[in-house]
Amino acid sequence: MSKQFKVLVTDDNPDILLLSAMLLRKAGYEVVEASTGQECLDAVRVHHPDIVVLDVVLPDMSGVQVCRQIKNDKSLEDIFVILASGTQISSETQAEGLDIGAEGFIGRPISNKEFLARVRAGERIKRAEDALREKEKQQQILISQLKDALAEIKTLKGCIPICASCKKIRDDEGYWDQLEAYISKHTDAIFTHGLCPECAELYRAEIKQVSKKRSAGA
Repeated sequence: MSKQFKVLVTDDNPDILLLSAMLLRKAGYEVVEASTGQECLDAVRVHHPDIVVLDVVLPDMSGVQVCRQIKNDKSLEDIFVILASGTQISSETQAEGLDIGAEGFIGRPISNKEFLARVRAGERIKRAEDALREKEKQQQILISQLKDALAEIKTLKGCIPICASCKKIRDDEGYWDQLEAYISKHTDAIFTHGLCPECAELYRAEIKQVSKKRSAGA
């Protein structure tokens, strides 16, 4: 089940703020309200909304300035910001907002249907981005786990002195160890013992010879 999206609406016009919040709540969103730039920044840090619908003209600072502060904060930069204005709608203002990180711009007046459509479009983009970030996060965790696992693996490298007759191996201190003992010291391998077909055949032949000698002696 998809999580409920949280939308922060910031507007100094109480009528627009009330209507926007009402429409979003009716559409199933969790809504937080703010009427100044500072209230918006405080609410962003407390509630960490998924989407911020941000009026460009506010009494204490511009929406563009608020957006810049949000996008410059690494802990907040994933928030989807939609700037909105009924007066500052020039292409220069929109370009400035998009250049500093806003993901969208709403020019007012706007119909209720289009307003919700733009927020829903932002939600779809935000969900896709969140899914991608989570996938990348899981990949980084997997890579870290693999690196840790590789770091724990012991390996044998370089030339290993081995006796051509008894197959003992000389260690770094000059001592000769059985092959099994040497490998156990330098790797995580665990030995089980058995006989290969050739050795098994030789072993059976030796047993037969011993049996014959005992029979002859009897």
